[in-house]
Amino acid sequence: MAKVKRLTKSFLRLLLPIVLLLVVASAAASVWLVHETSRPIHYGYLVTPEKYGMLSARGAQVTDESWQGHDGVTQKGWLLRGATNSPAVILLHKYGANRSHVLNLGVKLNEATNFTVLMPDLRGHGAEAGDKICTFGGCESEDLTSTVAYLKGLKSPEGFQLIGGGIGIYGLEMGALSALSTAVANPDVKAIALDSVPTDSDAMLASVIERRFPFGSSVTRQLGKMGTYAYYFDGCYSRVPACEMAKQLQNRSVLLLAGADAREFQESTSKLSKCLSNSVKLDSKTDLSPSGMGIINASIETAESYDQRIIDFFRNSLAQ
Repeated sequence: MAKVKRLTKSFLRLLLPIVLLLVVASAAASVWLVHETSRPIHYGYLVTPEKYGMLSARGAQVTDESWQGHDGVTQKGWLLRGATNSPAVILLHKYGANRSHVLNLGVKLNEATNFTVLMPDLRGHGAEAGDKICTFGGCESEDLTSTVAYLKGLKSPEGFQLIGGGIGIYGLEMGALSALSTAVANPDVKAIALDSVPTDSDAMLASVIERRFPFGSSVTRQLGKMGTYAYYFDGCYSRVPACEMAKQLQNRSVLLLAGADAREFQESTSKLSKCLSNSVKLDSKTDLSPSGMGIINASIETAESYDQRIIDFFRNSLAQ
C-alpha cells in the first residue's frame, strides 16, 4: 500500500506541471484570439465622397465629421445633411467593413427622403482607426449614444435645429447589435432596421474567430469566449442577449432582415422576432438572397432592391 501511495504521489508531481502548462497555454491562447480579432484588418475605403461626387451631385455634399465618443475616443463619419427639422438615419456597417460600405445606401436614402444621414466608422474600424479596439457591440453601443446626441445638436445654416422628429438606425451584423442596444436606451430612436443580428457579442466574436481561424472552430470559439473575461475586464464588453434587449423595446418600428448567405445569423434574426412585444410594428424578411452580409457581391438589380426596402422602411416609419 505504501508503495502505491508513493507511486501515486510521484505521478501527480509529474502530472501537475503538465496540467499547469496546459492551463497557462489555454489562457494565453484565449487572450491572444480576442486580441487578434479585436483589431480588424483595415481595408481602404471602397469609394470616397470625393469620387462618388463625380457621379452624384448629392454625393458631392457629403462632409467629413468628427465627435467625441462616450469615453473620449474621437469618432469619425460622413454626414449628408437633409432638410431642416427632418428625421435622421444612422447607417452602421458590419465587422471588418467601414463607412464606405454604406455610402451608396446613404446617398440614395438622402435623395429619396431628404433625411439627414450619418455614416460612422465603428470603433476599431476605418482608415483612421488608430489603436482603438473593437468590442463586438459593447463600447460601440455607448459610442452610438454619443452619436445620437451629436446628431441632435446639429444646426442648420440659419441656426435652427437640423434634426426634427425621430432618428432611425440601420445596423448590419455587429452594427445591428449596437443599433438594438442603443434603441433600447434612447427613446429618440424610433425605427431600427437590423440585418443578420447575432445572438449576442459572444456569438459575434465566435463568428469572427471561425472566419479568421477556421481550424478547430469549436475549441477556438470557446477559448475566445473565455478570453473576453480577461481582455475586457475593465471595458464595456456586453453579454446581454439580443433577445433580452428586444424584449425591452416598446412602440418602435423594426425591420428584420437576414438570408442564407449568413445562415447562423439568419436563424438568430428569425428567432429575434419572437422576442419583440406586441407594441412593436414589425416587418420581417429573413429569406433574402443575399442578405446585407453578401450584398456587395450581388447584382445591381438585387442591390437596388435591398436598398429600396430599407429606404421605404425609414420613409414610412419616420415620416412626420
